[in-house]
Amino acid sequence: MASFATTCAVVIIYSLCFLSTLIESYKGSSKTLYFKWKVEYMHWSPDCNEGVVMGINGQFPGPTIRARVGDTVVVELTNKLHTEGVVIHWHGIRQIGTPWADGTAAISQCAINPGETFMYKFIVDKAGTYFYHGHYGMQRSAGLYGSLIVDVAENVKEPFRYDGEFNLLLSDWWHKNVHEQELDLSSNPMRWIGEPQSLLLNGRGQYNCSLASQFSSPPLSRCKFTGTEQCAPQTMTVEPNKIYRLRIASTTSLSSLNLAIGNHKMVVVEADGNYVEPFSVYDMDIYSGESYSILFKADQNPAQNYWISVGVRGRKPNTPQALTILNYSPTSSKNLPTSRPPTTPLWNDYNHSKSFTNSIKALRGSPKPPKTYNRRIMLLNTQNKMNGFTKWAINNISLSLPVTPYLGSIKYNLNNAFTNSPPPDTFSPVYDVMRPPVNPNTTQGDGVYMLRFNSTIDIILQNANALADNVSEIHPWHLHGHDFWVLGYGEKKFTKKDVFKFNLKNPPLRNSAVIFPHGWTALRFVADNPGAWAFHCHIEPHLHMGMGVVFAEGIYLVKNIPKEALTCGLTGKMFIDKKL
Repeated sequence: MASFATTCAVVIIYSLCFLSTLIESYKGSSKTLYFKWKVEYMHWSPDCNEGVVMGINGQFPGPTIRARVGDTVVVELTNKLHTEGVVIHWHGIRQIGTPWADGTAAISQCAINPGETFMYKFIVDKAGTYFYHGHYGMQRSAGLYGSLIVDVAENVKEPFRYDGEFNLLLSDWWHKNVHEQELDLSSNPMRWIGEPQSLLLNGRGQYNCSLASQFSSPPLSRCKFTGTEQCAPQTMTVEPNKIYRLRIASTTSLSSLNLAIGNHKMVVVEADGNYVEPFSVYDMDIYSGESYSILFKADQNPAQNYWISVGVRGRKPNTPQALTILNYSPTSSKNLPTSRPPTTPLWNDYNHSKSFTNSIKALRGSPKPPKTYNRRIMLLNTQNKMNGFTKWAINNISLSLPVTPYLGSIKYNLNNAFTNSPPPDTFSPVYDVMRPPVNPNTTQGDGVYMLRFNSTIDIILQNANALADNVSEIHPWHLHGHDFWVLGYGEKKFTKKDVFKFNLKNPPLRNSAVIFPHGWTALRFVADNPGAWAFHCHIEPHLHMGMGVVFAEGIYLVKNIPKEALTCGLTGKMFIDKKL
């Protein structure tokens, strides 16, 4: 068999041929996949400590959807929660032609009321590793999430080869229920939710015990499993000398993570459903909202098993590593690795994080960004106060969503449904991003950035100091309805000179991007997908406290919006009045 290095070289050469024929002709071979789901609260033990989770059809995490490019996915979703609404966002699916199916309460649809059923129907148009999650309140933190994998069309080959595949969905878990978390964050003074008790791998973690107890500090007892427990780890069994694809997605509510496979090199080949130039690492950072595919070769001593470890980055960790086992067949999976689990890099080693992030480049032949832009929007991320309440704000406006979904109010010209004045495109040029705000006060708003259809938009995400001295947090941002090019990252305050640092040659296409502390991130996208789209920090408490904006483009072109999506607020009243 060829060496793994040779395989990677073949990947790069083959990519040129692959991308020249990337247009996936799937008409005639596409299918319609039907799913009937019920969302409900359940007693569960994700980390061996029983609590309440939000599950689907009695499962946690929810069922995995697997489709091919061009397939139509239909999910008949019934809300079995007794006292709250629900929606599901299909993270990374662009919803071309179906913006009402994006699953964002108050933006693309009304929340589905208890006892009601809503039909999501959309086409998956691009292969990749995706996931879905609740997008109402903090229901993602309650456990409403699952994997969504889109394979290439039957007549298309991917630009790399592998012999087997695994899927890993990462999340974090608190023992405090999500409603208490929401109340704490909305209190005056705010009560911070703290660090998670556990990290979960495919919904499974261990609290107050460790698979690697002999190496744990502080000491923990060894976990003992029969294999039937809800918190028992899922091992990954491999055959020696074969190459495997590991799909990874992070649906964490708070935690930035780092993943490593003991003694195994990983080759990154996909990010957020887009192919990237392959590059090798021994560990990788992954932020909330991101997804990746990596290749690894089972080229170690087959008489041993190896740790797969996930630890916290970007925040001073108070949460143990999550661990599972890479099991070499025919060695028993009960044989624990004898070596220490891979050490997670120091939480504040941002140079390590930036080295990984800057290594991500688009695969040769990928679409390139427009060379110029039509509009540049500067978004300042700040922590603020409003009447004593702690908020997160963008350009000094903390997002507060309206009762009527934007998609409906803009489509039907209901001008009094939200603030008509748009939020600002920039912030004060004298604002010092390296220090706490001189005036910490902010306001709430529900204005919309109206984007000219088919225009090219530059977004500069500018991080700043929080309310406390020398504190600036990592913020992973996610854009609905689009992919964007990541043109670059920088330190301190963005200036016009930084434009010359932009990468217009091979910037990666992503749907999520991180801003590092006291830094900036530059994005470019084309506003070519009619709809109303959220753009927000993917940290659940930050969005809950107002860290997001809404873009709208070409809504006059949107057709066939199901009335069931808009039965609340002014659109609901409009439909009733028409019947009368």
